[in-house]
Amino acid sequence: MKPRTVPTVLTIPTALAALAALATVLVLTIRHDGYFTDSAGLFLRYAACWALFALALLALRRVPAARIVPLLLAGALAVAVTGLVAPPRTSTDSYRYAWDGRVQSAGISPYDHAPQDPGPARLRDPWLFPTGAACAGPDRAPLPGGGPVPHCTRINRPAVHTIYPPVAEAYFLAVDQLSPHGARHKPLQTGAGLLSLGVTGALLLILRRRGQDLRRAAYWAWCPAVPIEAVNNAHVDVLGVLLAVTGLGLVAERGLRRRAAGGLVLGAAIATKLMPAVVMPGALSGVRRVRDAAAVLVPAAAFTPLTYLPYVLLSHDSVLGYLGGYVDEEGYDDPSAGSRYALLRLVLPDSWTFPVLLAAMAGVSLYVMWRGDPRRPWSGALLVTGWAFALLTPGYSWYALLLIALVALDGRWEWLGIALAGAAVYLLAPVFGHRPALSATAYGAAVLVILAAPALRRHLTESRRARPPADRLHERVRNS
Repeated sequence: MKPRTVPTVLTIPTALAALAALATVLVLTIRHDGYFTDSAGLFLRYAACWALFALALLALRRVPAARIVPLLLAGALAVAVTGLVAPPRTSTDSYRYAWDGRVQSAGISPYDHAPQDPGPARLRDPWLFPTGAACAGPDRAPLPGGGPVPHCTRINRPAVHTIYPPVAEAYFLAVDQLSPHGARHKPLQTGAGLLSLGVTGALLLILRRRGQDLRRAAYWAWCPAVPIEAVNNAHVDVLGVLLAVTGLGLVAERGLRRRAAGGLVLGAAIATKLMPAVVMPGALSGVRRVRDAAAVLVPAAAFTPLTYLPYVLLSHDSVLGYLGGYVDEEGYDDPSAGSRYALLRLVLPDSWTFPVLLAAMAGVSLYVMWRGDPRRPWSGALLVTGWAFALLTPGYSWYALLLIALVALDGRWEWLGIALAGAAVYLLAPVFGHRPALSATAYGAAVLVILAAPALRRHLTESRRARPPADRLHERVRNS
């Protein structure tokens, strides 16, 4: 009896239908302004997007190899565009980006003044600094000295200096310079959308050069976190992701020059958002010679201070801005505060969590550098980044954009649960607060999936090998 299979002619319409459904629900999710009023409902919409994302990935598995790239790129464009249908919904960070770009265009260092300082007050406009009834929104921060008419700003933490590193600041300046007058949030969203598509292109190029399945790029290109966090909220993390992916791709190539170029690009990624520093152990996967390690480390270590130098020369205040205050605010230095280290705090005294975290991450990093595959540095980078997220339990969902791109390079889909856990913690915080129980539940479920996935993968591999040879041949023909 012939094996029963899905006709190839039906696979592409099925994938297109799944993508259309995903794009439709993404539009409904992004247009739903419910972070402060209906965060539980917003999370349900977000979860529906992830379910449709999973269905679209399953449909893509049956698409013939020759049709993958056109379908994947079409889906990437459709998904990214959904982020443009509304102003930023769940984050106000992009308003700080717009302000930093504006003050730089006026010849002022972004590190010299907080947004509420009187110095750059002449640059304020009603969009970023509304007055009167427009200050009633929950995402408006009041300004001092407003008199009888309320004065406020959309910029969060208006009393503190910017925290963003120099490559990010250069990006904010470039967007401001290229933006038409009165464009408001759209240029940053559009720029982030183009960067997200650039990440898709970089993933496809690297996967093709390494002879890997191009379907993996869909883990990034179709992921709901990309249009929501990278495009709609316009988080600059997407620029760091593009640079980190490109840098790892160069590091994987043979030759010291390529590795040095990769180290330079990784340095640029770190000088964008600091977070990409976590991929450096992966970039050193399997390195045995000092010169090979130096080819990556020296350019990366030199790039960041060199990019800070122009701002140091132009600024009258510290170019580190609010970095120290942010660490204190987020509770990274106080394990008993907030929801940090939630999984470690389940089994350890609060005072032990930070030393244990350092020891665990040092162990994972050393394992990756000693046992990792230098031809696949992203595999080690995913391991280090994933466990860093699982143990730190961050409460901001856009941090996981880097993790999602690493999943797309490596193919271990189970780590996407960390990204979904971060979204659950962030979106449900207005209902439950930033409590350890919420973080422990969300991230604990994600870790259980990660631990169970290798056994499931082995079971599926054994089942595939046990199938009759005719079935396996038909599957290879269908996917060719």
